[in-house]
Amino acid sequence: MDLTYKRTNIYAVADEQELKAIQDYNEGYKRFLDGGKTERETVAETIAMVEAAGYKAYTLGDKINKGDKLYYNNRGKALFILRAGTADVAKEGVRILVAHVDSPRLDLKQVPLYEKSDMAYLKTHYYGGIKKYQWLTIPLALHGVVALKDGSVKQIRIGEEEGDPVFYITDLLPHLSQELNTKTIGEGFNAENLNLLVGGVPVKGEDKDAVKKGVLALLNKNYGISEEDFLSAELEAVPAVKAKDVGFDRAYVASYGHDDRVCAYPEITATLETRTEQTVLTILADKEEIGSEGNTGMQCVLISDLLDAIAASYGVNAAVVRAHSKCISADVTAGYDPAYASAFEEMNAGFVNHGVAMNKFTGSRGKSGSNDASAEYVGYLRSVFAKEGVIWQTSELGRVDLGGGGTVAKFIAKNNIDTVDMGVPVLSMHAPYELVSKADVYSAHKAFSAFVK
Repeated sequence: MDLTYKRTNIYAVADEQELKAIQDYNEGYKRFLDGGKTERETVAETIAMVEAAGYKAYTLGDKINKGDKLYYNNRGKALFILRAGTADVAKEGVRILVAHVDSPRLDLKQVPLYEKSDMAYLKTHYYGGIKKYQWLTIPLALHGVVALKDGSVKQIRIGEEEGDPVFYITDLLPHLSQELNTKTIGEGFNAENLNLLVGGVPVKGEDKDAVKKGVLALLNKNYGISEEDFLSAELEAVPAVKAKDVGFDRAYVASYGHDDRVCAYPEITATLETRTEQTVLTILADKEEIGSEGNTGMQCVLISDLLDAIAASYGVNAAVVRAHSKCISADVTAGYDPAYASAFEEMNAGFVNHGVAMNKFTGSRGKSGSNDASAEYVGYLRSVFAKEGVIWQTSELGRVDLGGGGTVAKFIAKNNIDTVDMGVPVLSMHAPYELVSKADVYSAHKAFSAFVK
């Protein structure tokens, strides 16, 4: 009997059937990534998936009946998917899965368009934690909505289709970078210079802002919008790249937006495939990258409202339902990168290809800002995963005192709900093009399926 603990490389133990299942599952995941590069697009894509599975739109205040399959669309940017089970929620509570579908990006400012040296630009304000230099000299697409004064909303998606133009942020050539090279990364890359090059053809006969006016003419012709309409727009610059297999053996997927759609997709598939008697609530949240604020983030009271609605519909006490509920806060963790080994404590790092990773705690330094799940709850999940044959591991977000990060787990736990963080290890997290293991993505699906079963 081996009394030691060691991680398991999924690829090393998977049979041919499992290897095929991993590859097939990730084909669906890649399509999901390419179809939803923003929180709005991901919510719309998920609604199409759940409606195809028989789910119906829910209105706050409506009664929830056992067996109902419902979804609540929160302002097009967050989604609650409910499968009302037959089990007694006063005893079993609700099984809750949460992931966020916003990702680091560049948002357009409210007054973004300007001309300089006969070139037109759009000013941006970065969203979430980014390394600014990574967004220079890569093809960027523009996604989002423009709300007009007449109440109509224009959908914008430019840079994804064959033949579409892309947008671009310039960098200084190495021949002239001697002064720049002496600066720190923080000093050398100014956020106010992360502006998209969008035009260069002037309107003939115009003496001032001729290129800018040319861009506005095209925007008006193609989308019916004027410069003033940027005031009520939500437009995001994201990498104009597709999800791709990586490696001769196709073991990995590179894409924009793995953080955190790599957890959202397994949550959705686990929810849609389950035939459990449990009541399951799956949440795709917005605003995690900026603290889960606002009425589409997880600090919004909507989760409490929905749990109250479930309890009222089942005729039980809402506090009792919350006390018996369980949650997996599904968010990515830092994958161990041997190229940057000093940033990790190897014994407690999450390794790619070794399964979905549980972070008992997150936060920074002395676990500040962390939920820190109880030993009993971790033990419960261990037994669930063992029963269902899930390969998983534990993880920390880097070496102690080096940095750290937070998730939505603490906001769920404040409702008196047992909660733990669990997600896929990611390499190059928050970069415009991140990397994950296909085996880990499939492991997340199996773990979430076991949890809601």
